[in-house]
Amino acid sequence: MYRFRDASGHVIYVGKAKNLRSRLSSYFRDFAGLHPRTQQMVSTAADVDWTIVGNEVEALQLEYSWIKQYDPRFNVRYRDDKSYPYLAVTLNEEVPRVQVMRGAKRKGVRYFGPYSHAWAIRETVDLLLRVFPVRTCSPGVFRGARNSGRPCLLGYIDKCVAPCVGRASPEEHRRLVEDFCSFLAGDTGRFLRDLEERMKQAAQEMEYERAARVRDDIAALRAALEKQAVVLPDSTDCDVIAMADDPLEAAVQIFHVRGGRIRGRRGYVVDKVSDDPPAELMATFLGQLYGSTEGADESTGTGTAVPREVLVSHEPADPEAMAAWLSQHRGSTVDLRVPRRGDKKSLMETVDKNAREALARHKTHRAGDLSTRGRALNEIQEALDLPEAPLRIECFDVSNLQGEHVVASMVVFEDGLARKSEYRRFSVRGSGQDGRQQHDVAAMYEVVRRRFRRYLEESSKSGEVARMGGTGEHTDGRGDDQPSPGKFAYPPNLVVVDGARPQAEAARRALDELGIEDVAVCGLAKRLEEVWLPGEEDPVILPRTSEGLYLLQRVRDEAHRFAIRYHRQKRAKALTGSSLDELPGLGPARRSALIKEFGSVRRLASATAEEIAAVPGIGPKLAEAVHAHLSGGPAGAGGSGDGATQRHTTDGGGDA
Repeated sequence: MYRFRDASGHVIYVGKAKNLRSRLSSYFRDFAGLHPRTQQMVSTAADVDWTIVGNEVEALQLEYSWIKQYDPRFNVRYRDDKSYPYLAVTLNEEVPRVQVMRGAKRKGVRYFGPYSHAWAIRETVDLLLRVFPVRTCSPGVFRGARNSGRPCLLGYIDKCVAPCVGRASPEEHRRLVEDFCSFLAGDTGRFLRDLEERMKQAAQEMEYERAARVRDDIAALRAALEKQAVVLPDSTDCDVIAMADDPLEAAVQIFHVRGGRIRGRRGYVVDKVSDDPPAELMATFLGQLYGSTEGADESTGTGTAVPREVLVSHEPADPEAMAAWLSQHRGSTVDLRVPRRGDKKSLMETVDKNAREALARHKTHRAGDLSTRGRALNEIQEALDLPEAPLRIECFDVSNLQGEHVVASMVVFEDGLARKSEYRRFSVRGSGQDGRQQHDVAAMYEVVRRRFRRYLEESSKSGEVARMGGTGEHTDGRGDDQPSPGKFAYPPNLVVVDGARPQAEAARRALDELGIEDVAVCGLAKRLEEVWLPGEEDPVILPRTSEGLYLLQRVRDEAHRFAIRYHRQKRAKALTGSSLDELPGLGPARRSALIKEFGSVRRLASATAEEIAAVPGIGPKLAEAVHAHLSGGPAGAGGSGDGATQRHTTDGGGDA
């Protein structure tokens, strides 16, 4: 175990290593190659000390103890992605109270949940008060009733035993509260069986009104149970934990399953401070989730109790040591594993979907914040030394598979938000200047050149129309006959390309050749999230937690997604397309007409030349050529909508 300290002696980082010499040397071997957050940590550190422990379990225990004690600034700290409500029972009071509670847990209070919404807790409590009429009033109401000798409304309608006025002694009320807690903890069968016996006994004694009340009590308990989904066998107690991450952030969702039912769920998000793989992030999360459970007590609800099973989406680093550490906390064996089949795997898929959606919601919320977007744009302006904030950013990405089906995408962000109506895609058909197959750099040059050549053409047309309007032809400024701005009429403040220095320089060269000097260019490399400027030897390093880097990454990822989508469409079309594509003289419109008439290439191949010639736009000569072509080759896989796919291509500026 080792600790880095700053000049004032504060612990800033806690870590563990089997080989301390190798681990510490890695921090100083290649400073430029370190994660920016790690660079800051190494620059801040003034001293390091270490402690030798006996095994991995002791190392885990000491690591989490130190993190809890020192709260080092450079260690990953998961934070709850929202303040979830709990159903809390204040067992530390003379007359315990059931209430909704948020925030930090308090000693002597037993918690159930967390729940997604406070109203779900209130609905559950309202149902259970028929059978367990415990106190739910605030301290002020309780004191007022005690002083006046009159219970509150719940006491009058038999949803509270009214210990405030002595209808039940504190001991009797506490026993009722303990039964309430036992029911919520999963011991439901005992109470249902007891109520059913009482109902039968009342019926036998012909006390039908009492039997009806007990029947309604049973219905209330069953309704409360139905609100908790049954997902696993009744004997199953486990926590199901799934993680979703991207290069900047990670989200974790945990479902608490007790007695086969989902008793609660919780979510966490974290800003990643290093390039740790999911295994390391999962190990850190498990330590923080269960690390405060020393002496965790199910009766008081302090800490997060370790269940018999912990199911995870990613196996943590050193799984054997982690399982032994969890077993030590629980006091018995804990099964830590990744589910591979059955109901538990299905539940894990659900939790994983929740984690991915939670990450997407967090990113959307963060991107939608106006002040955050403004700060991001200002950070980009400052980092790239731009004359103004880049209110319009265009990002280009090239996608191909070993040089085949080369495509590119252009996405547009205005004021930090995606402008999807402005997205464009390109089919790259040319070749590099050296005559070889098109590669990424040459493709990037071609795409940027095509986009901005169209911009110059449309700007020129707009200028001519404006001059015509200036002569009085359009007295209203923009007459009805004036064309709307073209697809490429608006220039960006900043062009971002997916790649490093070569791609950025290719884009800059395309702009320079067109005489465009007022558009800035940068490249964003995936490996270390470095920002490259054309002609610069060294990249610009934005802090990992920078909102500017976060925005650039969102723009780059969106361009990558859009390019991959188009590339897959073209590749699928090539794999499933028809041999009609190879026939000279048969354009997209005629191919579409043939497919629409016959339904598939297979049916077209079985048609006669006369039937083909009957299709509008297909003459006898072309029909003979189509028939001969399909008869001489394979019937082809049935394809539909080839022409529609061709027409849908919106590269808007592709060179002929």
